[in-house]
Amino acid sequence: MADIRYRVEIDSAHDHHFQLTLTIAAPAAEQHISLPAWIPGSYLLREFARHLSGLSASQGSRQLELEQLDKATWRVACSGRSALVLRYRVYAFDPSVRAAFLDAQRGFFNGSSLCLRVHGREDQPHVLELGRLPEGWQVATAMPKQADGSYRAADYDELLDHPFELGHFWQGQFLAGGVEHQLVVSGAMPSFDGERLLADTQRICEAQIQFWHGAAAKRRGPVPFQRYVFFLNTVDEGYGGLEHRASTALLSPRRDLPRQGQSESSDGYVRLLGLISHEYFHTWNVKRLKPSNYVRLDYAQENYTELLWFFEGFTSYYDELILVRAGLIDEARYLKLLSSTLSGVLATPGRKVQSLAEASFDAWIKYYRQDENSPNSSISYYGKGALLALALDLSLRLRHADGEAATSLDELMRGLWLRHAVGEGASGGISEADILGLLAELGGPALAQQLGEWVHGTEDLPLPPLFERMGVQLRADKASLAQRLGLRLNDSAGGLLIKQVLAGSPAAVAGLCAGDEVLACNGWRLRRLDEAVLTLAPGEFQLRLLVARDQRIVELQAELPATSAPGGAAVGASSTPVQLCLADKAPARALSLRRAWLAG
Repeated sequence: MADIRYRVEIDSAHDHHFQLTLTIAAPAAEQHISLPAWIPGSYLLREFARHLSGLSASQGSRQLELEQLDKATWRVACSGRSALVLRYRVYAFDPSVRAAFLDAQRGFFNGSSLCLRVHGREDQPHVLELGRLPEGWQVATAMPKQADGSYRAADYDELLDHPFELGHFWQGQFLAGGVEHQLVVSGAMPSFDGERLLADTQRICEAQIQFWHGAAAKRRGPVPFQRYVFFLNTVDEGYGGLEHRASTALLSPRRDLPRQGQSESSDGYVRLLGLISHEYFHTWNVKRLKPSNYVRLDYAQENYTELLWFFEGFTSYYDELILVRAGLIDEARYLKLLSSTLSGVLATPGRKVQSLAEASFDAWIKYYRQDENSPNSSISYYGKGALLALALDLSLRLRHADGEAATSLDELMRGLWLRHAVGEGASGGISEADILGLLAELGGPALAQQLGEWVHGTEDLPLPPLFERMGVQLRADKASLAQRLGLRLNDSAGGLLIKQVLAGSPAAVAGLCAGDEVLACNGWRLRRLDEAVLTLAPGEFQLRLLVARDQRIVELQAELPATSAPGGAAVGASSTPVQLCLADKAPARALSLRRAWLAG
């Protein structure tokens, strides 16, 4: 059969509308079409059909009636075998990586926002062509380009897995694993050091290709793509990423970009490198090594899995670890990043309420719909999942010190890749049983059972003793007043507006609520919350807080807690931030294990 063909045109850049023409050769007598409700990798129903308008259908010169069956599905009755032509507009003004955007300077789209699904024809080749673009605009995509200038996908799934970047952008290329990689950067200022970002990204890619396909992988197969594209849109404020099979869309503040003439790595730049590393790691871990029920996706509704702790959490563990192994940050900086993750998880009461398996399953209604009670009722499968990966990795590496055969999480990941990666000799994806089964082979049944308890339970991970045996010291870090009280403030607000109150904290006991604005303490006006300690006399711990609540002034009494020091079980129960650092004196064995861990 002839291909399903889409023509994407700019209808009105100032009004942010794309014009789509979909041509279906030899349509069914009753042809169903629909637009996805979500985009893979972002687990929330985003209802892309809400931006579609003006849908019409025709065969030749004859206009056909469309019957809408639900929020995103239509049916059209066709006669004969002549092509069915559908025309419609899509509003595109979402600057995130998940949808579509269009203005006079730039265009970007994912196929899930623009391309209707032709029911019954999803496995056919799909062709996309671009209409006339403004003068000087460039096009970037990983979708294969044909001789006539159009782009061809093997099926509908692949069509949705290749975003497009349109407009004026900086670009550069490098080789990694013998494969061309392209870096496309939009919105950068003239001081942007593109060559440095290009070189650092290349080091990340080479380290990850070595991880998955090097000698240690026991099979030196080729990388699973013929060309790879990084799309980086830089903005004033914004952050995120979305993985695809041969590309990734990234969003970052432009101030995080490296600047010409500066050799140091700011915290923002390291965060950007971590984002690049995270999304590139997904090329293996989720795009091809994927949950068994994600091999064939249903774009109309939620697709549930209890494994996001593995696909997102383990990827979050490796994204920063790869930066060490690529030589982009040193051990001390890596431990600082790890400290931030650990502190964030320990300061989240919801870790005692929701398991990682539950957090994964409920991502559709909880993780992507955060509210004032989220830290009290849920836990991030990114943050705690990364710590779970760390605990498992260190447990496997320490087996040799206990007289057993040493192994690592690296070996578990590569073993799963060899056995279960879709398109690599297997097609069924993986289940939790597959992960536990291989772990039992590598680390023994007891560790596999322990992992299951970590995943489905709510107890804190036994990280302190693991750190000690690796020559890493855990200390209490300086806590802000907000942390000591159990408050999270809205930094963007003009005043001291409370965003969240942590369950069981002194702030919760005092009766502070989300939405309260802190005005004064002990009779003194506050501009910054930390100033409240200046209103206390030596040995005094009572804070008399004046807050504005629903246009009323309320006085509340809060007791300032002492700063607690971490150690053993107290670490898990404390919201005090922690600091990881290299131990001043550590046994030679611990130093050797730590070097092997960080060097890979």
